[in-house]
Amino acid sequence: MIEPVALKDFFITFFSAALVILGGAGYAGLYAWAKLRGNPRLLLWAYACYAVLAGATFLLARATHLNGQWQILVGLMLTGYLLAPLGIWKLCVASHGN
Repeated sequence: MIEPVALKDFFITFFSAALVILGGAGYAGLYAWAKLRGNPRLLLWAYACYAVLAGATFLLARATHLNGQWQILVGLMLTGYLLAPLGIWKLCVASHGN
């Protein structure tokens, strides 16, 4: 059974959840901007935001006691979020032309 978050872990939970939001938004936004502008430097920043997202997600999972199968699910979701912008970009290019 999942135990509740201890008070000492509350701030870790709060700030890592905020970093998940900021990292995810930064990754998606910078990835799209890099593709639109053709700027590979922005793509590096997008992947840096993804690294923040991944680190914060695993920190959040640890702070909220998501162990075992939950860690696998977290990893699968992060893999999906890494690949989603690439698939969405290819779909947009294929449907709208370039």
